[in-house]
Amino acid sequence: MDRRTFAVLCELLRNTGRLKTNGLVSVEEQVCMFLHILAHHVKNRTIRSRFYRSGETISRYFNSVLCAVLQLHNHLLVSPDPVAKNCSDERWKWFKNCLGALDGTYIKVHVPEVDKPRFRSRKGEIATNVLGACSRDMMFTFVFPGWEGSASDSRVLYDALSRPTGMKIPNGCYYLVDDGYTNGEGFLAPYRGTRYHLSEWRDGYTPVNHEEYFNMKHSSARNIIERCFGLLKLRWAILRSPSFYPLKTHCKIIVACCLLHNFIRREMSVDPMEHELSDIIEDEVDHDVIGQVSSSPEWTIWRDNLASQMFNEWKGNQST
Repeated sequence: MDRRTFAVLCELLRNTGRLKTNGLVSVEEQVCMFLHILAHHVKNRTIRSRFYRSGETISRYFNSVLCAVLQLHNHLLVSPDPVAKNCSDERWKWFKNCLGALDGTYIKVHVPEVDKPRFRSRKGEIATNVLGACSRDMMFTFVFPGWEGSASDSRVLYDALSRPTGMKIPNGCYYLVDDGYTNGEGFLAPYRGTRYHLSEWRDGYTPVNHEEYFNMKHSSARNIIERCFGLLKLRWAILRSPSFYPLKTHCKIIVACCLLHNFIRREMSVDPMEHELSDIIEDEVDHDVIGQVSSSPEWTIWRDNLASQMFNEWKGNQST
């Protein structure tokens, strides 16, 4: 982040996060040490030599800034605007009332030996399965870390929806999800067993039916969450390898990284890290909200009708 953005962050942490200058360590220095640890994933001794502070001082202020950043949750993690009826964005115009995209990602963690079997992901890594949702502008709208790496994405989502303070989706709105999730109210999934990933549409291949065309457009829009996770891990090295912190603290760090990601994208006109991403990355009120994940014939029919409309318009444009 640039100097102006850093100054705005420090002021926000003072006023909203209640971070204070203590002794000879200013708020700016506390925040600088904190960001350096997140961005470079360095050990305490590296910070000691760079900032000339004791290990105890660094640890204390790291936790102080972490708590202050988490106080910005309601300020930086805001509800997304659904896609409007007059949207002209080619990627999103068909997905009226869509809130964005949702998926899970693995973030490596340190856990006791007895817990490692539960936290071993399908990739063989010791990790937590983090559920995340983002808006069309790559801002996180929901983050839910802590589940074991062995847990399925759908199980994590069910837990997030069932909690009183968990994910809330207004009726009539939905997120784009991959085929690992159920196609049901609030969650629009692609057709299974049909060409889907963006890499499969290279080399000039064109859709031959409404299911393939729907999947192509769905994948193009849903890829925003893959890019969002990719940018998050690119920005914060502490998310790319197991940290030196206990699981509970690491989960707080994950949320803090997402909040800071949103802050940077909100305050800076150009995200300095986004150009480093590849074009394709694979792999409040409690009423009137969707509270469970279940398949629905009505939702499947709606998807079929939407897919047919999309395909017919595309074919019509090709023939003119």
